[in-house]
Amino acid sequence: MDYRGRISKFQNPLSKKLFEIILEKETNLALSCDETKSERILELADTLGPKICLLKLHVDIIEDYTPDFPSQIKELSRKHNFLIFEDRKFADIGNTVMLQYQKGIYHIADWADIVNAHTVPGPGIIEGLREIAMNQSEPRGLILLAQMTPEGTLATGEYTRKSVEMARKYPDFVTGFIGSSKVSELEELRAIAGDDFVIMTPGVKLAAGGDAMGQRYSTPQDVVQAGSDVIIVGRGIYESDNPEKTAEEYRLAGYQT
Repeated sequence: MDYRGRISKFQNPLSKKLFEIILEKETNLALSCDETKSERILELADTLGPKICLLKLHVDIIEDYTPDFPSQIKELSRKHNFLIFEDRKFADIGNTVMLQYQKGIYHIADWADIVNAHTVPGPGIIEGLREIAMNQSEPRGLILLAQMTPEGTLATGEYTRKSVEMARKYPDFVTGFIGSSKVSELEELRAIAGDDFVIMTPGVKLAAGGDAMGQRYSTPQDVVQAGSDVIIVGRGIYESDNPEKTAEEYRLAGYQT
């Protein structure tokens, strides 16, 4: 992908920052860290931080979460120059997501560079999140779930097109989309979105295939050639015998495609 040539197309400074990190570190790898212990998450973030552009978390699955965790993970993101993506998947009306984003025990807006949302509720969900994001001291970005990777997903076709239409109304906040790991669907999303948005793709493994839960996997080369900007890899890295070595394999496979 032409990361350098596309930076100027983005109105959202967070999108520009992401591409600058990708170019500087020569990595389009995002680590999806679904571990449930904070110590393990911090350990992986510190060890693998030099190899990733983005760390994706599910903060609500952390069993020993404390108010210190966000500052600890932010410190590591600054140390290793990666962004933090809280995979919250907001899916409610604008007023509710505003509270979920800003309040509660997690205060996501204070520390997550990027969050994501379903577009089922309509544009109000984007407007609610945007209102909070625009009052933060650092740039914030939103990823819309235009597609999903499991078999049987409803996030295809017209749903995908409507998601892109919504995004175009908020270019200062919407960073891009989650794209399918199915090559034909990913190519369709890139054609609709053009070069103005970042596409991130989960369901990536060095060997294509699937799992017992209906998750589909494509290779880094497959999804990057189909139009993905960021490959999201989870268990394939952190459950491997040597996560650092495996992360390097994914980094090379994704960035050098």
